[in-house]
Amino acid sequence: MSGVRIDTDGGVAIVTLDRPRRRNAFTAAMGRALGQAYRDLDADDSVRVLVLTGAPPAFCAGADLTGGADTFRTPSEATFSASPVDPPAFALRKPVIAAMNGHAIGIGMTLAMQTDIRIVAADARYAIPQVRFGVLPDAMAHWTVARVAGMAVAAEILLSGRTFDGHEACRLGLAGRALPAAEVLPAALELARDMAVNTAPMSAALCKRLLWDTAIRGHDPARIAALETELHLRVMGRPDAAEGVRAFLEHRAPDWSARLSSEWKDLPES
Repeated sequence: MSGVRIDTDGGVAIVTLDRPRRRNAFTAAMGRALGQAYRDLDADDSVRVLVLTGAPPAFCAGADLTGGADTFRTPSEATFSASPVDPPAFALRKPVIAAMNGHAIGIGMTLAMQTDIRIVAADARYAIPQVRFGVLPDAMAHWTVARVAGMAVAAEILLSGRTFDGHEACRLGLAGRALPAAEVLPAALELARDMAVNTAPMSAALCKRLLWDTAIRGHDPARIAALETELHLRVMGRPDAAEGVRAFLEHRAPDWSARLSSEWKDLPES
C-alpha cells in the first residue's frame, strides 16, 4: 500500500519505489514509508549499505498527477513539508546508492540527489521541472544540487526545468556513471556488496558524516584536519583497525566487529 518494498541480502538493503503501473509516481504515503525504511535500516547492524531503486520501467516519474489541476492545491500548513522524506538519505550513517534505472523526474530526481552515489540509465530522462508546473524544486534540491554539481549547474537545471539524459547527468556532475538501463541495478549492487563486505562500518559511517557535515557547515581545511585527527583517534587501536590489516595480509574478507547501534558517537560540534 505504501509503494515501498525492502529486500535485504548479504548486508545490502534494496529499497524499491514500487508503483510500476504509475512509473513509481510519488505519493505522501511513499514519503512516509521511505523515511521509516531509512530509519529502520540505519538502526539495523546487519545492513551495511542501502540501494535505492525503482520498479521497472522507471526510477520515479515525479509527483503523482492523478489529482490533475488540484495536484498542487493549497496544503494544510500544519502537515505540509517540501521535504517529505525524513530523514534524508544524506543523514543516514550508512552509504546510500541510487540505482536510477529509468526516468527520474521532479521529486524522483531530487530524492536521488540526497544519496551518496548515483548511477543512471544512459537513455533515461532526468529533470527537476517544478518551475514548469508553477511550484518549486523540493527535497532540499536548492542545496544538494549546488553542493554536488556547483552553483552554475544548479541554476541551469533548477531554473530551466529542462530534461537531460544519463550521459549529460554525468557530464554535469549529477551522477557518477551512465549505463544501459538493465545494467544500472546490477552495477549498484556489485558496488554495494563490495562495500558491505570490505569497508569497516564505523569507518564508512564517520567518513560519510564528515563529507556531508563539511558540505553543510562549510568547514575550512584546518577544521577538516582537526576532525580527521579526532576521528582517527576514535578508530585507531580498535579491533576493526587491526582486523582490516590482518584480513588484507591474509587475503580474506574481514570480520568487522564495530556496531553502529551501540557504539556510534556523532561528530563534535564546531
